[in-house]
Amino acid sequence: MALENKLKDLRSKKGLNQQDLGALVGVSRQTISLIERGDYNPSITVCLKLSQVLEVTVEDIFTYVEEEANGK
Repeated sequence: MALENKLKDLRSKKGLNQQDLGALVGVSRQTISLIERGDYNPSITVCLKLSQVLEVTVEDIFTYVEEEANGK
């Protein structure tokens, strides 16, 4: 399962750095960094807070992509 996101682009368009966005959402700068890199899948609560702060839908931020079966 892969969760892709456009968080960095959307954050930049709002003129926010990771620290600012984290403060507005109630998470750390490190958490925002992990989400942007795709190394952390946030809770639905964090997803909803991100969408409110960025004034977009959750689907505008996150996209679920099925991984292709490769015989494993």
